[in-house]
Amino acid sequence: MSGSRELAGAIARRRDVALAGHRGDVASVRDALADDDATVRATALGALARAGAFTAGDAAGGAADAAAVVRRRVAEAIAATDVDGGIDVLVGLLDDADASVVEVAAWACGEVARASRAVALLARLAVDHEDALVREAAVAALGAIGDPAGLPAILHATSDKPAVRRRAVLALAPFDGPDVDAALARARTDRDWQVRQAAEDLTD
Repeated sequence: MSGSRELAGAIARRRDVALAGHRGDVASVRDALADDDATVRATALGALARAGAFTAGDAAGGAADAAAVVRRRVAEAIAATDVDGGIDVLVGLLDDADASVVEVAAWACGEVARASRAVALLARLAVDHEDALVREAAVAALGAIGDPAGLPAILHATSDKPAVRRRAVLALAPFDGPDVDAALARARTDRDWQVRQAAEDLTD
């Protein structure tokens, strides 16, 4: 019974924090960063981003949180705000022990400026990470960044699982050259129809 009361209390506090963010009550939102419940802390970070009050200190503090849900929300907040120093935090999160955090951090790298600093790490994730969702997010980020240094990893991903192959084909959009043309030609005959469709969309 006490567990149900704790859950209900956390849900109520999350609601209050979200509302405070909409009202611009930054002081109340910041108080929630110290809440015992990780979901409340995560909601507070999102509320700060929504209120335009998310700072580099918030990013660093959230990235050091013990709860993966908070670290994921930090990456989302950085993507939404492109806060100063945010790319440094994201680069750190690309080495997180939790694959779900790495996935969101990789995606976020494709949403911020100065992300070329992350290309080498993203390329490694796109090729070597055991989680297909991480590889897919890393490939998407490399395509969004468009740095030529990321192209070899994208080309490698065109031979991965279907969802990753499809993402890799889309990530080829900023690039050209014989290797890209060859990859797109192979993709147009891929056994997965979504991969074929992605290639056709790029070459029409």
